[in-house]
Parts: sequence; C-alpha cells; structure tokens
Amino acid sequence: MVVSGTKIALEIASNRSEVWRLIQQLRSLGVDVAGHPATGYQLKSIPDLLLPEILAPTLRGTIFADHIHHFYKIGSTNTAAMSAAADGAPEGSVFLAEEQTAGRGRGSHSWESARSVGIYCSVILRPALPPSEVLVLALAAGLAVHTAIKVHEPGLSVDLKWPNDVLIEGKKVCGILTEMNAEATRVRHVVVGAGINVKQTIFPENLPDATSLQLATGREWSRVELTSSLLKSLNVEYRCLLQEENARQSILKRFAERSTWVLGKQVRIQENGSTIEGITQGLDERGFLLVRTQQGLQTVFSGTVRSEEVE
Repeated sequence: MVVSGTKIALEIASNRSEVWRLIQQLRSLGVDVAGHPATGYQLKSIPDLLLPEILAPTLRGTIFADHIHHFYKIGSTNTAAMSAAADGAPEGSVFLAEEQTAGRGRGSHSWESARSVGIYCSVILRPALPPSEVLVLALAAGLAVHTAIKVHEPGLSVDLKWPNDVLIEGKKVCGILTEMNAEATRVRHVVVGAGINVKQTIFPENLPDATSLQLATGREWSRVELTSSLLKSLNVEYRCLLQEENARQSILKRFAERSTWVLGKQVRIQENGSTIEGITQGLDERGFLLVRTQQGLQTVFSGTVRSEEVE
C-alpha cells in the first residue's frame, strides 16, 4: 500500500518536509521504504530491528522479558551492561545494539560490529556462585548459542571452541565475552556478551577466519528470531546451572560432546606470553582445558587456542 506524504504528515501532526526527514532517517537505519514525496511511500519489508516491543512478547516466562535496552549505535553493549550492573540494574537486563563502534572480544581484541547485520547482545546476571564457577557459566553461554543456531538450522554443523568461540567449518561465527565483578567468595554480577555474525556477506581483510550464518547456509536469517532463541536458550542453561544438582557436570559433558577442540586436538596455546603445544585431553571439573604436552599433562586457564593439525 502506498501512502502519500500529505496523509502521513496529517497523521503525525507535522508537515511533508518533516515526513521526508523521518523517512530518510528510517532508510539510514536499514528500513526498506520505497517512494518519493510526490508519489507517496511504501514499506517494502518489516525491518529486522532488535526492538524491545518485538522481542519482549517472545520472551515471556524468562528472566530477560522485562528490561530490554536497545541502541541504534553504542560503543560496546558489554561496557554499557557492566556500568548499569554496577549502578544496580536488575538481573535479566538485556543490552542490544544495531551497531557497535567499540565492540570488544576477549583480551585486547575488537569485534567487528557493522550496522544491523549481526547480533550484539549483553545480559546482566547475578548468580549466587563463587567466582570459580563463572567459567562454567561462560561455557553454558556457548551451549546456548549452539542450541539457538540449531533451532533454526538443525542440519548445520556447529562447533564450540574452548573457551568462548562458536565455529562453522572452522570459521568463527560467534564470540562470547564474559566479565564479572566479584568479591573473594561471591559474584556481585556477571555480564555475558555474545556477538553473532548473521547477515554479513563480506568481512575486512584482517578477518580471514570469520563467517556468518548467511554465508554458511546461503539463506536469509532473522536477527529477531535468532535473538529470541538465544535468550530463551540462555535462560534454560542459567536456570539449570542455579537449580539442578548435577548442572555443572552436564554443561561440561555437553560442551565436550559438541566440540571438536576439547579432546584429541593438536593445539598451540598462547597464554600470558608463553606457548603450550600438545593434544587436548578434555576439561577438568572446573571447566579448564587439559593438554597433554611433552612435559606432561597441563591445565590451561586462559589463552588463545589455535589448531596445529595439518589441513
């Protein structure tokens, strides 16, 4: 249906010049509006924007339904969530952005965050857990991403790379950044952030090992539907971790089952300026990676894990 600029102006109690300005603003945000002031306007497609009004009804019954914050542009959703958490924002608060100008990965890495093609999402959690359990929560977040993707593409081969990457055909499709504020024996708050490449068709030259769901599957994906699936899956994993007696063992077992990196992988790990080389031997009871090296079995607490296997 084509609607004239004059009619729209009357509906919003404004003028055609203001309508034109607003239409241009919508187009700059990726909304497909056809037409011209002289002929009228037509909305060609429903915008795939991560708006609270769209997401909240799909999240009823989860901890994420009531405090969804959406930004068209922000520095970093994790930074915003950490600041809000320190100021007392409630558990379950969600921070979503169409675009990040300072998206962050682990360590000093940045996260490419082009407008309205990925999911840039951070949530605030306040688990009654000791700081030593937060790694398990990060692994549970990886499982939630894995589940969310498989809901929409069951046949897709999705791999989990310890501790925080989700891969398709060896290329990164998602990174997870977990940050916490804690005392010696208890966590004050945790922010779990996920950056998922959804609709990207090209990447910068410095990201040769990145892919997107659209590139991997050859079809369009709805960011709204995938974000809803992600938050619902994360809600299930989080509730289980807090309430079920054997939840930690379940998370570690399922992470290992869904990962080709945890057991029998020839790897090189850069950790605090040192290098560890060997074959992965599973996860210990806390979720840390075990690697069999020439010097014996070593526990990896953090670091960048790379495959040393011959392709």
